[in-house]
Amino acid sequence: QVQLVESGGGLVQPGGSLRLSCAASGSIRSMNVMGWYRQIPGKERELVAEITSGGTPNYADSVKGRFTISQASARNTVFLQMNNLQPEDTAVYYCNLQQMGPDYWGKGTVVTVSS
Repeated sequence: QVQLVESGGGLVQPGGSLRLSCAASGSIRSMNVMGWYRQIPGKERELVAEITSGGTPNYADSVKGRFTISQASARNTVFLQMNNLQPEDTAVYYCNLQQMGPDYWGKGTVVTVSS
C-alpha cells in the first residue's frame, strides 16, 4: 500500500505563488512517476505536471513557464512550485503516483486564486 499526503494549498491573489508538497510512504518502487493533477467541479481531472523517478518532467501546456515540478533526493516527495497564478488555476490539486500496479491518489488540496 501507498499513502500520499499533500500540503500547501490555500488562497492567493492573481500573480501570486504557492508551493505544493506531496509525501509518499509505503511500498514505493524505484521506478515510478509522481505528479499533480487538478479538477474543478463538472470537469475531468487533468494532468498539471509529472516527473519520472529519473527526473524527467512533463507539463501541461497551460502551466509551462509558470509551474515547476521537482522531487526530493529521496524521490519520495514531490513539489510543485506555482508562480504567476491565475483565477483559472483554481482547482483541487491531487498528487498521483504511477508504478507497476494500481495508481495511487492523495486526498487533494484546494488552491483558490482570487482577488
